[in-house]
Amino acid sequence: MKIKLVNIENKKIKDININDNVFCIKTYPDLIHQYIRFQNAKARQGSHKTKSRSEISGRAKKPFSQKGTGNARQGSSKPPHFRGGATSMGPVNRDHSFSLNKKEKKLALKSALSSKLSENNIIFIDNFDIDTHKTKNLNIKLSKFNFKSALFVHSENNINENFKKASSNLPRVSTLSHKGINVKDLILYEKIFIEEKSLDKISERLL
Repeated sequence: MKIKLVNIENKKIKDININDNVFCIKTYPDLIHQYIRFQNAKARQGSHKTKSRSEISGRAKKPFSQKGTGNARQGSSKPPHFRGGATSMGPVNRDHSFSLNKKEKKLALKSALSSKLSENNIIFIDNFDIDTHKTKNLNIKLSKFNFKSALFVHSENNINENFKKASSNLPRVSTLSHKGINVKDLILYEKIFIEEKSLDKISERLL
């Protein structure tokens, strides 16, 4: 499939070929949802924890005599119904992540890219080179694209330093290496700007 390549001024430079098996496949919403669940679960710390009876500080001595006090018999001051006692069946440290095989991950990424392209929300750009690190100047250039949020996908260690500094002050604008491209970010941002140099690497990764 041929699609136009533009510059930072949103002016067409030429037409380029994109791989139909990456950007023009059938969309699978259920797989996209599963991949986002996978990312969210993997990001959870799982550090929630309450103390069990063996971890409560104190003695395992009877708090009062077995008989004669009028109270129910107790063998320790550590049970859950005591003030300062343990928590019964409370949360413990755990790993919330689950596995997702490589084929599912690749298909989910291709589905997200295809969905974005079908909505005209992927823009292929020659490079992110700008002459100044001033955020105001970059904002003027990007206003020609008319977006609410944007993700700029660049080739590894090749992003223009001025662009990186200027874009860091813009709200709802992020940069990402082609190696870190993922479904959650593709769905989260309205427009996806893909640098020409990273296009082949993305296609190579997903085929």
